Amino acid sequence: MLPFSIQLRDGEPVSNQIVRAAHRAFADGELKEGDIFPSMRALAQELRISPTTAFKVVQELKDLGYLVSRPGVGMVVQEPQIPPLDQRLALLEPSARRFLAEARALHLTPEEIEPLLRKLYEPES
Repeated sequence: MLPFSIQLRDGEPVSNQIVRAAHRAFADGELKEGDIFPSMRALAQELRISPTTAFKVVQELKDLGYLVSRPGVGMVVQEPQIPPLDQRLALLEPSARRFLAEARALHLTPEEIEPLLRKLYEPES
């Protein structure tokens, strides 16, 4: 069983969607440092993706600092150092593109959506 939830959608590479879901799970506390991450085989079987895609996901999460390989244990979640800005923005870009497409369809300008973004960005008190 996956330690985080994901609903795969058409129109975006599956590996990007899974990496983003894992990133959100870490940010939300669903994945915690020390948790065992599913093996590539388990990931492929559970999500019905190719082993190559599962490998790509694990490699990307390792590159981003979210996973570390522990002999005899497998892949373990670790708290990463903050990745470079370009990597963080790349993770956000697909969601931002969908949001902006919907904003354009509603005839909203960047100036009109900025207050909403600022409001939603602030942590709930």
